[in-house]
Amino acid sequence: MNKTFPVVVSDSLYLPPLSYFIAVKACKELIIPSDEPVLRQSYVNKAEVLLANKTEVLSVPVFGIRKKQEIRDVRIDYNQKWLNVHLRGLQSAYGKAPFFEYFYSDLEHVYLRKHAFLIDLNRELLTLCLKFLGWHVRLIVSEKKEVKGTDRDIRGLIHPKRPINRDKVYFPYAYQQIFGVNFVPNLSIVDLLFCEGPMAETILNRSEKSN
Repeated sequence: MNKTFPVVVSDSLYLPPLSYFIAVKACKELIIPSDEPVLRQSYVNKAEVLLANKTEVLSVPVFGIRKKQEIRDVRIDYNQKWLNVHLRGLQSAYGKAPFFEYFYSDLEHVYLRKHAFLIDLNRELLTLCLKFLGWHVRLIVSEKKEVKGTDRDIRGLIHPKRPINRDKVYFPYAYQQIFGVNFVPNLSIVDLLFCEGPMAETILNRSEKSN
């Protein structure tokens, strides 16, 4: 069994991939600094799902991000019609998944709240996904970048540009997906939840790299 980290600091990510949940697995407290500079081309506003035998990127449009802009100041652009695109995308990708009806309505409710700031949308979706997994984690959005008393800092670790074979956390363990013959690893957590439901935690345990 790998070492556990009771207190973990992480980036704010949008419907994070499986590697994120393996990195925070078994933690008791998850801290997300709100004054962290936004990482470009990251999972901060993007999630990957499997749609019609291809990977589809769902992206939340935001108003122009300035250099070193803090995540707490990033506003969602509702002038673009992304909300229906994401909801319909989830329906198209997972409408026939075994556990779609168990989770979709709660996710939809979060979207329809139309949070003004990206960090609030990310926080509420993450809270919901942790609940779906049955994990009792205290989620804290901190106002300070420097967080003391933590056991692990994974900021910058979970990034789409980081090759899986260099990931010190995730080892792909195949589960039954809706589309395609070949397994697509490290998609958004919603892929695993919709497809495997109560088996999601077991899959994550089997997807954890041994030290």
